[in-house]
Amino acid sequence: MKAITCLDREAPATLLHELTPFFPELARFDSVRDLQASSIYLRLKPEIERVMGGLLQEDLSPPMPQRPDEHSHSSRRSFIRATAWNIERGIRLEEIIRALKEQPAMSESDLLLLTELDYGMARTENLNVVREIACALSFNYAFAPCYMALSKGCGLEALVPGENTLSLHGNALLSRYPIYEAHALALPNGKDKMKGKEKRLGCQRAVIADVSHPAGRLRAVSLHLDALSSLNHRKRQMRLVLDHLESLSPRLPVLIGGDWNTSTYNSQSAFTSIMGYFRRVAMGVRNVSENHYPFPDRWFERGLFRELANRGYIYEELNEPGGCTLHYDVANLAANKNMGEWLPHWCFKFIDWALKKQEGRCSFKLDWFAGKGISVAPDSTPHVVRNLSGAEGRLSDHDPIVLDFSLSR
Repeated sequence: MKAITCLDREAPATLLHELTPFFPELARFDSVRDLQASSIYLRLKPEIERVMGGLLQEDLSPPMPQRPDEHSHSSRRSFIRATAWNIERGIRLEEIIRALKEQPAMSESDLLLLTELDYGMARTENLNVVREIACALSFNYAFAPCYMALSKGCGLEALVPGENTLSLHGNALLSRYPIYEAHALALPNGKDKMKGKEKRLGCQRAVIADVSHPAGRLRAVSLHLDALSSLNHRKRQMRLVLDHLESLSPRLPVLIGGDWNTSTYNSQSAFTSIMGYFRRVAMGVRNVSENHYPFPDRWFERGLFRELANRGYIYEELNEPGGCTLHYDVANLAANKNMGEWLPHWCFKFIDWALKKQEGRCSFKLDWFAGKGISVAPDSTPHVVRNLSGAEGRLSDHDPIVLDFSLSR
């Protein structure tokens, strides 16, 4: 991985801290309740809350000309292009940046709604992933830390050389155009983040900002819902986001995009996940793979999508129908090692057997756009960008999604 740096100035010091020497002692606790009652946590609490409540923001795009010439990006079209992508920490950062610059659809994006970005993690060479991307693209950005990791990560990540510096991981919104009123909304956790091998402080946070695009002003949201949670919990997280958006003024067109983890599963525990898988096998593996995993809004996750529809948001026309974005393969060592930290090993033999007729693979629709006061741009089709690979394999465990949209007048 080769670092790309902004040579003109240093990154803001907003999220810098010196808490890492205390991580081994914090990691001794096996529940958030016990941790928060400890004397060491109470001593460090003000600094932890300062960092986790912080927002890293920079304006790195060139100033907008008063009168754009006819060849400029802003004068060529009246619609807005957005890409939402879970970039899996930014582990393949150099190739991710190349894809964002050179892949035909994504290279013309005005907005990037990115989830799972590291800042100061050994697994990504302790880089500030969002700033590397923003510098390379000359985009403005806002980054909210969601978790302060007390270890180097889960699965194979725990084996990488070196140590974490800042140990932060979060979500980001990047824009070719000016962003205003950027802030983050904390969302409740679906499980105790101190249970298990990957211990973390914090919670998911939605990154929200107003964007001043030549086509008009809009409000954008980069949203990552919990994976290890129940269906009702993800619905609750979405409801909190929509409640917050309704409280903001002035009223603007809204675009929400990101990884919503609509797996159709209650993954709050190993037991609920296993029972859910037994149920889907009983329903027919092929039936579920063709009619439910690609369409979670039809049945299993319908509560979340009804919440959107009841608030006046559209989503069906803003996404490729049945366009799956995460692809599971029983031969994937990294995925199985991560899952093996919370699922018993005998499960994988059952999964292997159940997926045998599908060559050991199945795909899920986890990444979505939803909006209010917007519509799909004429002569365009929302789509999944597939098969993004580099020298070391796939650039991320998720495929990006792209949408061209217009603002309602």
